Amino acid sequence: MTMENMITKAREYRELQAMIKEMEAEADALKQQMIAEMDAQNVDELAAGEYTIRWSLYESNRLDTTALKKALPEIAAQFTKLTTSTRFQVA
Repeated sequence: MTMENMITKAREYRELQAMIKEMEAEADALKQQMIAEMDAQNVDELAAGEYTIRWSLYESNRLDTTALKKALPEIAAQFTKLTTSTRFQVA
């Protein structure tokens, strides 16, 4: 691949990433409008034609690693493992 091709692909990649970000913002705005309507109707589930829209709270348990490291650093170190992953960036 030529350098010119790489530049073109990098430019296209950045443009697509910007479009994705813009579309995510639009989707979030639509989501907030639907949530506001459900709040106004005081419902957590709404049938809208072929769609069922739900807005509900749920709970999950997660380990607070910051607190664990402060309270029991030796144990936290004992159960901490190093992971390796890759990162792709076009800056």
